[in-house]
Amino acid sequence: MNGMHDHVHVLFLLNPQKSISDVIRQAKGGSSHCINGENLIPEKFAWQKDYAAFAVSESQLDVVYNYIKNQKQHHLKKDGQ
Repeated sequence: MNGMHDHVHVLFLLNPQKSISDVIRQAKGGSSHCINGENLIPEKFAWQKDYAAFAVSESQLDVVYNYIKNQKQHHLKKDGQ
């Protein structure tokens, strides 16, 4: 998991008996509960309603992992900084 100020990228190894929507709901709910319960930010935290999910083949796990790991550098290049 890694991200920027306005979004995160997470690589899940998904249990085939779980739906993506269930995993996202649990991740958003648990993290919101933790952030708000610990008062980690001054205002109430809430995730946006939408999300995007992509399937990744095992052969691409390292590529995706490194993409997520290097988010700051990726966005610096993308934003022209």
